[in-house]
Amino acid sequence: MPFIPGKKQIKSHPVLVTVIIAAAALSVGLVFGYERGNAARGLSWGDKTVRNATSSSAGKLTGIGSIPASGTLEDVDFSLFWEVWNDLKDQYYEQPVDEKAMFYGALRGLAASLGDPYTNYFEPQDAEEFSEALKGEFSGIGAEIGVKDGQLQIISPLPDSPAEKAGIRPRDLILKIDGEESLSMPVDQAVTKIRGPKGTQVKLQLGRVTGSSATGTAPTAETVDVTITRDTIVVKSVRVKPLADGFFLIEIHNFNADVAESFRSAVDEVLGKNAKGIVVDLRNDPGGYLDKAITVAGEWIPDDIVVEQREQGTITQRYRGEGRGLLKKVPTVVLVNEGSASASEILAGALQDYGIATIVGKKTFGKGSVQDYSEYPDGSALKVTIAEWLTPKGRSINKEGIVPDIIVERTPEDAYADRDPQLDKALELLRDGKAKPSDSPKP
Repeated sequence: MPFIPGKKQIKSHPVLVTVIIAAAALSVGLVFGYERGNAARGLSWGDKTVRNATSSSAGKLTGIGSIPASGTLEDVDFSLFWEVWNDLKDQYYEQPVDEKAMFYGALRGLAASLGDPYTNYFEPQDAEEFSEALKGEFSGIGAEIGVKDGQLQIISPLPDSPAEKAGIRPRDLILKIDGEESLSMPVDQAVTKIRGPKGTQVKLQLGRVTGSSATGTAPTAETVDVTITRDTIVVKSVRVKPLADGFFLIEIHNFNADVAESFRSAVDEVLGKNAKGIVVDLRNDPGGYLDKAITVAGEWIPDDIVVEQREQGTITQRYRGEGRGLLKKVPTVVLVNEGSASASEILAGALQDYGIATIVGKKTFGKGSVQDYSEYPDGSALKVTIAEWLTPKGRSINKEGIVPDIIVERTPEDAYADRDPQLDKALELLRDGKAKPSDSPKP
């Protein structure tokens, strides 16, 4: 009996500004603003007509007369698709073929043909795991992954995750997964291979750049092999830590479903303790839901534009802050790095444009596209890029990233020695009264 797909029905979801997948390996090039990638530094590691199909003797075909409900098409002869379908079904040497697998494979290929690593079709199981990941709990290694300059790589490991404990770093290239070449592998395929049940292991071979201008050594490439035991990953969106001299650190690890409420509570907590200033840590924050980023930004920008949406060169939407504005006069330093992507870049870019926070750290990832997520009756789903984001001043986030007001590097050696020069600089600015807000916060 052939597999017969049902009629498409779309269920609306909040718009996503990043992709978090249940490996959490997550997908962000998250085509991920680093510099132009390791390759740039010379490093390498080895309404038009649609003609309908006719059925052959190979079984019943359904849905072949359907014409897209919107938009236009080039001339497309779908009979070729069905001819290839039937040839595969009839001629493949191992019979019977799995028609459901063929069908889902065709849909995955349809999404992949756009050449956008953020546009993906998920089979039912993958869609379920993806949705669970966005809720903040899943099994995997706890790392955000994506493609930049055609290379599969780590965006950031999640705090206290198996990936972080294994020493995985932002910008590590994923050369192999369980011995299989993966540098050019599509994100969704890599995620499927990396994730797995709690207690199982995955072996990754990573390409890593060592050396930097900060250490006075030339960049070199090395290969690192790690074996990681998968575990249940519980992602806590917000954490508050007291600092010296009446200052507080608010860490935002992601912009998942609970972040708005958690951040509101954090703001109430620090203001209740008469905070003299705050440091907002967005380092290695891969993003999440757009509406959550807007709500968080509303604690500084309650009425003004936080981000603009551009589709095909035209501004189609301007989103204003939705919050209480309780932090707009509180001295604020925001920490960012190469692992700060998507929603975290929206927040940092808006605060920078309005001059109500000083941005410290390294240039952010540069993931400024937005994805919509739709579910279908069979449990499968489609994530598709629908627009890109601009800061209130019209700066492109996508690929460009956010450049800090003050660039401070934190080297791996600093991390291993538990030194944090970026946080130290933030405290220095707060103590010296040099942290923004400024007197003229309009962009």
